[in-house]
Amino acid sequence: MTLTRTLIAASLLLATPALAQGDTPHIATKAGRHALIVDGAPFLILGGQVNNSSNYAAPLAKVWPVLDRIGANTVEAPIAWEQLEPQEGKFDFSFVQTLLDEARKHDKRIVLLWFGAWKNTGLSYTPDWVKLDNRRFPRMKTKDGQDHGVLSPHGAATLAADKRAYLALMTYIRDHDAQNTVILVQPENEVGSYKNPRDYSPAAQKLFDGPVPATLTKALQKPGGTWTTVFGDTADRAFNTWHTARYIEALASAGKAIKPLPMYVNAALGDPFGKPDPQALSSGGPQGDVIDIWKAAAPSIDFAAPDIYDRASRNVFKHLDLYTRPDNALMVPEIGNAAEYARYFWAALGRGAIGFAPFGMDDTGYYNYPLGAKRLDDATLDAFAQKYRALASAPWAKIAFDHPVWGAAKPDDGAPVSTTMGDWTITASFGQWQFGQRNWFPKADLPAWATEPTGGAVVAQVSANEFLFTGDHVRLNFAASQGSAPGGMIVKVEEGHFDKDVWIMDRIWNGDQTDYGLNLIDQPVWIKVTMGRYR
Repeated sequence: MTLTRTLIAASLLLATPALAQGDTPHIATKAGRHALIVDGAPFLILGGQVNNSSNYAAPLAKVWPVLDRIGANTVEAPIAWEQLEPQEGKFDFSFVQTLLDEARKHDKRIVLLWFGAWKNTGLSYTPDWVKLDNRRFPRMKTKDGQDHGVLSPHGAATLAADKRAYLALMTYIRDHDAQNTVILVQPENEVGSYKNPRDYSPAAQKLFDGPVPATLTKALQKPGGTWTTVFGDTADRAFNTWHTARYIEALASAGKAIKPLPMYVNAALGDPFGKPDPQALSSGGPQGDVIDIWKAAAPSIDFAAPDIYDRASRNVFKHLDLYTRPDNALMVPEIGNAAEYARYFWAALGRGAIGFAPFGMDDTGYYNYPLGAKRLDDATLDAFAQKYRALASAPWAKIAFDHPVWGAAKPDDGAPVSTTMGDWTITASFGQWQFGQRNWFPKADLPAWATEPTGGAVVAQVSANEFLFTGDHVRLNFAASQGSAPGGMIVKVEEGHFDKDVWIMDRIWNGDQTDYGLNLIDQPVWIKVTMGRYR
């Protein structure tokens, strides 16, 4: 073993303290970076979320082949209130147990999605006895006094019943999942309300006319007052956000008292630029511009996360940036399953993401195009599989928790993307052959991927002059940063693999493999670059 190999191994193994196998999964944070700790070590969720109603035994059988095909290590699966408590007070845990058994059989972890009072803002997954009793479980009211198709976050009976069912689920998980097959829980799904910024019922209006809670004004460093005086024309949405988050906090805090699994909330997104229109997005949800309200209202929620179904690279990068915070672990729990979304895996990992999961990853025959793919054909599945398999072969979660990372995905305009890490500048460019520069061969065919929305890479700086990276359909150039000492150059480029977290060099790249940048096309491999200066 070389000295460099030994040092990299030590940095990976010793920087993260070992924990007991039986420790409950949790989110760890240091130096502004985050990790999901599972079985005592950082864990990267290479996930796939099933279609909404694949939460029964028969369709579940059509999930595992797809997840195996893409190399996923985690399934995101719903548990619906209507299936758990079809009759009030009578619980059916049969599917929960089936999911646990099947996940263990197929060597998958579980992210459990509670479809309770909210699922995509609606109440469709509530039991019939909830849907049909509007007096006991009131819907929100519109400004003109009409019922809106979303349960009110102010409904005390709704919260009590929802919480009772959620706690029954958490109790079952505590008592039947000692091995922590379930590593993360999402209480509710895409909460909030479309086309109705808040509940305008008399009870809600009385709260709206009253003072903003001091906890919130203090957290936002705002003076006290009513919702209108404190928030102005965003008051309706701020009000609904606070009370929706308080509802979720009641579930999360009580659930964690039973089993302290990490819990997160997911957001149906709007335009990440400019001022959101509360009529045009899910008012009350944890969008990027209201995360601070959620942090104040729901301290038991470990992080907020974006559900990304926007194909425009500019918007995707902005959404990722909004959720990348020292106090908020980045995860992409839902993203479109069309092949072009796969490139954003690199952008998410480069921002320290703890997990990534395309939606609709099963063979039940349902496709949510145009949000996702028209069909899960081989090309679509391969776009995710090649990335997942590369990351599964490396201790990336440990690396990213202990070292600075950066990632780039091909933007829609195909322009190069650069960053500076320490004394070195890294540039990712796209749409090139492995050999030469494009302008050298003006009559040569462009590669197919030059016009396709594919390509990206992720890089970790493991020491001042050493970098690990992988990617696909990308060219990386490493150079001395502007203003740094002269003589900067690439000293060595190694292709290798990991064996029990130890870097093993398989071959050294040189000549054609390094003279025109470092090129990875359709076969992601791990590369270690050593930089240095001559005198």
